[in-house]
Amino acid sequence: MRQYSADLTPPWKKQQPVPEVPAEPGLVVEEPGTGFCGAVIRCEAGTVTLEDRFGKHRVFPLEPRGFLLEGRVVTLVRPSSSSAPVRPARTASGSVAVPGARARVARAGRIYVEGRHDAELVEKVWGDDLRIEGVVVEYLEGVDDLPSIVSAFAPGPDARLGVLVDHLVPGTKEWRIAESVTSDHALVVGHPYIDIWQAVKPAALGIPAWPTVPKGQDWKTGVCRALGWPSENTGAVWQAILRRVGSYKDLEPELLGRVEELIDFVTGSGGA
Repeated sequence: MRQYSADLTPPWKKQQPVPEVPAEPGLVVEEPGTGFCGAVIRCEAGTVTLEDRFGKHRVFPLEPRGFLLEGRVVTLVRPSSSSAPVRPARTASGSVAVPGARARVARAGRIYVEGRHDAELVEKVWGDDLRIEGVVVEYLEGVDDLPSIVSAFAPGPDARLGVLVDHLVPGTKEWRIAESVTSDHALVVGHPYIDIWQAVKPAALGIPAWPTVPKGQDWKTGVCRALGWPSENTGAVWQAILRRVGSYKDLEPELLGRVEELIDFVTGSGGA
């Protein structure tokens, strides 16, 4: 006589088994209840510690079906003691890398920088972070008309505008222009360097220091001549400089802090 199971639940309604995945250091998962996404940095009895791209840590219990791995529900389990701890992979900006993460749909907010070289440097170091956050960087070819540019953008609570200005030093023309922008939803910050080239550490380029260029002389041309670089094609020189930038470690802190501040502001994590 054919035997029937006492469980009459149709197979397609039964809860499917969930794979168990060792919580190896560096594994990137998401805790669906909070939306917190990060890399495993520690797994102890009953808990796992995650670190997000901003370096923030959260501790979660190792519960069945408790995490998402590449969009799939998984159960994290404590790895074998033979697993050697490793640091999570990092992006060029120093953030925790999120392998396989898709670019977010672009926000209405923007970050404006002065020129093409500024935009290329920001992309080189912060590109992975910007894509995950959905932040687009555009360049202006100067900030002389910044007040009217900000007015035309019409920044608001859901469309914040961040602006990075070269040579933002008290008393300069750039300082006065920045001071004229008064929108609560626009943030203008800058670095002290005459040009974005100077934000690259001399050591990264194998030079002792950036040369001083006399007033009235084009700064890039003067630098190239002083260092014996071809002054007739500063664009090619910049590309050579950019190739020597591997990560945030090759940039001056005065630039690093300002770009991070703008990303936080535009994404809403840096206060109003």
